[in-house]
Amino acid sequence: MTAPDARSGTGQPAELFFEDLVPGLTVDLGVVTVDGDEMVAFARRFDPQWYHVDPELAGASRHGGLIASGFYTVSLFMRAYVDHLLSRAAADASPGLEELRWLAPVRAGDRLAVRVDVMGARPSTARPGLGTVSLTGTMLRLGPDDRPEQEVLRTRFRGWFAVRPVDPAEADPDGADRPDAAPADAEQPVSDPADAERPVSGPTGADPAEIGPPGPDRPGSGTPGAEPHD
Repeated sequence: MTAPDARSGTGQPAELFFEDLVPGLTVDLGVVTVDGDEMVAFARRFDPQWYHVDPELAGASRHGGLIASGFYTVSLFMRAYVDHLLSRAAADASPGLEELRWLAPVRAGDRLAVRVDVMGARPSTARPGLGTVSLTGTMLRLGPDDRPEQEVLRTRFRGWFAVRPVDPAEADPDGADRPDAAPADAEQPVSDPADAERPVSGPTGADPAEIGPPGPDRPGSGTPGAEPHD
């Protein structure tokens, strides 16, 4: 039976571990197509503002038609993240989201290229056996020629990933008897307060493939009245 810390985010045996998620790595999370019916159904359930659910009002407004709820867009990102990274990686929970920006409206039929970039990685001081990975996720609208036209979403967050298990045969049998060996239940210091935050989500494994560099940091929001916080 596969140990819990060696399972992926979807419960299958993990292929990728903390050690594999090195800074500079770019992971292609595929391309998603925005389904108009799903987009509106989501908005009616969770974000029923008129520019998300009323075609007549939205069409007569500066939006020129219905636009997706920003939370629907980030849900598409999350699904791609699970399907292409977390389904393969030894993912634990996440200590939090640091940035979420909706940079341009998203509409039915849009094709969005999704990627995630590893910005930093270090062993967790709050969760022994895990590493904290800093990630930037982006979604870019593709044109008819499949080239990125515009960045529509950017998010920065952190995830916890299990370190690669050590083969018991390779472990030091005398390690526990050394004077400098810390007791297994010793309290671990917390040097980064963010690591100690309560987990709020568990988004990331795919072969690295570059889609293109993230766009410049610029203001904007696909959902009026939902300005991002820095």
